[in-house]
Amino acid sequence: MIRYNVGVLGDMESGKTELANQFRLKHTATEYDPYTENGHELRVMVDDQPCVIEIYEIPSQEEYTALRNQWIRDCHGFVLVYSIVARQTFEGIQRYHNQIIHAKGTSDIPMILVGSECESLIEREVSRDEGTLKAKSLSCGFTEASTETSVSVDRIFYDVVRMIREAPEGAPPEAAKKNKLKNKLKCTIS
Repeated sequence: MIRYNVGVLGDMESGKTELANQFRLKHTATEYDPYTENGHELRVMVDDQPCVIEIYEIPSQEEYTALRNQWIRDCHGFVLVYSIVARQTFEGIQRYHNQIIHAKGTSDIPMILVGSECESLIEREVSRDEGTLKAKSLSCGFTEASTETSVSVDRIFYDVVRMIREAPEGAPPEAAKKNKLKNKLKCTIS
């Protein structure tokens, strides 16, 4: 079974913990310490293929810089999270994107930008259009999600796996071999 390491980054109060927990536990945990329980692992079927998604919730505090860079290097794809009701979390996204590019040494990395708390439309500080434009400038996917109502949560992680599968350089070694074999088996009829 192929393992996909997915890093989740964002400022505190961005909703990254809730997003990771909702995917893993199918509900928002009330007590959780991301610094002692970093890895979340889930066996799932993505496009009729069994796989393991290992979720790394990567801390944003400066004292974790060395560990953060190592976790980023170990990940195959990323979810960048901001809260639509907290503009400062949106403004921090560029910093995380830059850290990923620096640690990975390439800009061709499977990534999705996620605006969390989309159920809170009345308190919205970041428009959907702003999120779309930011994702376009970062060359990554985009969606809004709600951990309260489970809107888009599973799709986010499944889409990152799909993106990883499509990117031979970023794919886990087992997936890269499978992609090469699949491409070799294709034939063209003229």
